[in-house]
Formats: sequence, structure tokens, C-alpha cells
Amino acid sequence: MTITLAEEIMLLSLDDASGAARQRQSAGWAVAGAILLELVMAERVAVTGTHLELRDTTSTGEPLLDGRVLLIEGWLRGRAKGRVTDWLTKDHTKAAGAALERMAERGLVVAEVTKVIGMFPQRRYPEADAAVGRALRERLGDVVLGGTEPDGRTAGLIALIHSARLHRLAFPGHEHGSVAPRMAEMAAGQSAAESVRSAIRDMQAAMVAVTTVSVLTAAPPAG
Repeated sequence: MTITLAEEIMLLSLDDASGAARQRQSAGWAVAGAILLELVMAERVAVTGTHLELRDTTSTGEPLLDGRVLLIEGWLRGRAKGRVTDWLTKDHTKAAGAALERMAERGLVVAEVTKVIGMFPQRRYPEADAAVGRALRERLGDVVLGGTEPDGRTAGLIALIHSARLHRLAFPGHEHGSVAPRMAEMAAGQSAAESVRSAIRDMQAAMVAVTTVSVLTAAPPAG
């Protein structure tokens, strides 16, 4: 089964035992970036420098991506371009939920709703087929820990994980310092087409900017 980069990031974020999403805020940034990157690879969107441009609104055949094309079209409202950081800021709180819904439709996860203290609904998404997540982690491990040369999609996934600081989700048994340098190397040296490589670089810069601001504003005041 071929799944999107966004769904792969959400798979990494789900707790194996409970199905609860971990590091939801950071994962949201990465998922929004992953959808945008998929649209670049599908030649529906172009990312150049700090801006994105909608190039084609025809269907990709993937509902998760097509839904974002419509949202970007509405967001631009006739403008030729918009800032990447502005779109990521707008979409990151909703992108993870959209990816989880698509995963449930595919049968990758089972959507469960429970009540906390009998009142407040809490959603969890345990994996329906653990083999998909296991294969994903093996693929990432082969590249980051084993030194295998990644294909363009895997390198793009690694770049997004690295930019959003999701190292612990991808490699829970390894210290940040043991995987981050290799992930940075793979993100910088990946072999995708130049347009995609440039988009990854520009999106990494945008994601570093927005996630840094997010972390700083979420931190408690000193003293």
C-alpha cells in the first residue's frame, strides 16, 4: 500500500499501545509540510524561496492532497503567491486530523472515541495493521542507521522529521545526537529532482522558523 508522507509522519507519532498521538503540535507542522511537499512532487504547487504558488488544480487521485489543493486555492483568493510560513501556520492545526481521517478510511488505523471523566471526548487511533508502521521504521532505520542511500521520497520524509524535531518519534531508542547529523546529511544531499530539492530546502527553512516561534511562545515565562 502506497501512503502519503503525511500519513507516514502520523504513523510515527501514534503510540503503539494506546493509539494516542504524541508530539501533536510538532507533528502537525511536519504533516502540513509533508502535504505541501507531496503537492510539489505532483506538480500542483511550486515552492520557491519563501513563497508558494498554485500551479494546477486537477485531481491527483489522492483525496488528502486534493482537499489541500482546494484549501490553498481558497486561501490565495486570486493572489499569485502566498508565504509558505503563512500557509503552514494556517494548516498545521488541521493537517494532522485530516491525515488521521484518511488513514482510518484506508484501514491503517481504527478511530476510537472515549470519554474522559465521562464527559470530554478523546480520540485515539490504534494501528489496524502494525506491518505498515514496522516497514516504515525499517526503511528509515536502513537509511539513517544503516547508511543505505534513500530515494527522493524517503529523503524528503527524513528532512521533514528533522526540521520538525521529531527524531524521538522516528528513533525512540536512540539519542538525538546519534541520528540528527545523519538526518541532516540525508536532507541536504537527497537525490530528488532540482525543483523538489529546492522546495525541501525552502520548506525546511520555513518549518524551522515557525516551529522555533511555536516552541518559544509555548514556553513558560522565566522566573
